Amino acid sequence: MMKKNIKVVVMLLLLAVAATAQSQFVTVSDGHFVRDGRPYYYVGTNLWYGAILGSEGQGGDRRRLLRELDAMKRMGIDNLRILVGSDGERGVKTKVEPTLQVRPGVYNDTILAGLDYLLMEMGRRGMVAVLYLNNSWEWSGGYGFYLEHAGLGRQPRPDDVGYPAFMQAMAKYADCEKAHQLFYDHVRFILGRTNRYTGRRYVDDPAIMSWQIGNEPRAFATDALPAFERWIGEAAALIRSLDANHLVSIGSEGSWGCENDYGVWERICADRNVDYCNVHLWPYNWSWVRPDHLVEDLPKACENTRDYIERHLDICSRINKPLVMEEFGYPRDGFQFALGTSTEGRDGYYRYVFSLVADNAEQGGRFAGCNFWGWGGYAQPRHEQWQVGDPYTGDPAQEAQGLNSVFIGDKSTLKVVRQQVKRMKKVRK
Repeated sequence: MMKKNIKVVVMLLLLAVAATAQSQFVTVSDGHFVRDGRPYYYVGTNLWYGAILGSEGQGGDRRRLLRELDAMKRMGIDNLRILVGSDGERGVKTKVEPTLQVRPGVYNDTILAGLDYLLMEMGRRGMVAVLYLNNSWEWSGGYGFYLEHAGLGRQPRPDDVGYPAFMQAMAKYADCEKAHQLFYDHVRFILGRTNRYTGRRYVDDPAIMSWQIGNEPRAFATDALPAFERWIGEAAALIRSLDANHLVSIGSEGSWGCENDYGVWERICADRNVDYCNVHLWPYNWSWVRPDHLVEDLPKACENTRDYIERHLDICSRINKPLVMEEFGYPRDGFQFALGTSTEGRDGYYRYVFSLVADNAEQGGRFAGCNFWGWGGYAQPRHEQWQVGDPYTGDPAQEAQGLNSVFIGDKSTLKVVRQQVKRMKKVRK
């Protein structure tokens, strides 16, 4: 009888340990995020260069990484959206380097070590990562890299041919099966990894909140939308088959990234393997505001933002999934880039976006979080056009350094962030 009782106790202990481990992961229940048994509403940021900064090779700076993580943690920022790695050759203007995937299946181990180190340090601080695995844009390789290695020849870059011609070329990705298979091999490799520092498999690491199919995946053409939808479904199913612990997300801009078709966005988000919905918002990029009237045009930006969010939230209510605004940015006043220039327009826009999230959260709504773009932290930009050896900022290599970055010296912006963190913490209790 005693042996039987011991077995029962051991079994209960094992179940308790398993339940505790599972509770550490961010999950979705009835259309809401849950973490550690409580509602999870959050303020996050984009740190696309985190894995590079965590490396010990070109571009690596672990001392700065720890300093950045500590600064964000003190502010209450606990959710970081991060690029797994750049693809392709180095020495290409307007592309992030060093690259992770040099050729399909050939990896730069120093960047893998950087990703391992980053996840270890985030885990120590109770922070979580949203890791995106692909990119429709040129600045990290992505679509163009896979198309080239699928045999479609050298792919154009927008700095050479302009964005319309670039997007026309990238529309071929939606139905290029060879390119998809190369990407799926990459997904299998990354999700199959074990962290060299912690000994923990990636699929078992609660420092990861979500695997994301890509950064702003698009069809780039109306006639490519059906193939695009199929690819999103295939990619989500593959990720789910490899990892039962973590959330799966798309990385979509919303209808803007679906050729302005809300029906397409609803269908890809309703997929059973997709756990929550994403939107991005760029008032300047979308021509809602003028570069020389950023403060004056703020009311229009806010009005359009509210309409965009409400239309997507209506869809989230129908499919019963949470919504995250995981990218939004606003240029510095006067379209300036230099440190110390004023940010009245940005502060006003951030304050407005944050109020939408917090008001919704306080009512128990599905608008669950936001990641502002992007964290520049302690960086001191050296050139407007990023050059090899320059510090990384929130602005990737194709953008003016300082355009959308939030630096540690942007006191007024960070004050707005801290105020939002306080509101969101109250909702979590």
